[in-house]
Amino acid sequence: MIRAFRLAVAGLIALTLAGCAGESVWAPDDAVARATYVPTGPATVTLITSINTRNNSGAHSALLIDGAQRLLFDPAGSWHNPGIPERNDVLFGMSPGYMDLYIAFQSNGVFEVRTQTIEISAATATQLSQAVQAYGAVPPAFCSRSITDILRNTPGFEAISQTFFPINTMEQFGQLPGVREEYFVGTLGEEENGSETVLAAQIAVGG
Repeated sequence: MIRAFRLAVAGLIALTLAGCAGESVWAPDDAVARATYVPTGPATVTLITSINTRNNSGAHSALLIDGAQRLLFDPAGSWHNPGIPERNDVLFGMSPGYMDLYIAFQSNGVFEVRTQTIEISAATATQLSQAVQAYGAVPPAFCSRSITDILRNTPGFEAISQTFFPINTMEQFGQLPGVREEYFVGTLGEEENGSETVLAAQIAVGG
């Protein structure tokens, strides 16, 4: 399914450019507690892959875990929002509205996003949630490496091999049984300066 994202400037917060450029941060307990978002429905894990449509290369990988609460593991990622507390690449409180902003950011300009979702047990969701929180801050260019490292040590995902490449991670994840896929296409398509134009507008609103 292809879903076109229209990036509305109003309401968007100033963001930094996409890519793998994380740093060690630790939000306080009260901020994390206030931001907790509990998803509805069964427990799931979703691999999020940002793809450069010019050369079909992988730009970034992230992992969304819907269990007792929703956690977005965005290793070495550069999406930030003042309403979302972060602890070493784990983002808390990612409600549907914030997820829309995140997906729009990752699919901006010449990029598109593919999501791959698998239903898992509550126990597996708990294990994944604990694993991403214990992993620590991820260095630049290690987004897929960290995700495949976590998955291959999780029951049901042992077939995943370690890799540095988001496309390879996506292809491996796609071979798992029961995967549901969805595509998100950025508004600006293949415009040369797409990312810079939207970023400038977001900064103007946020500032």
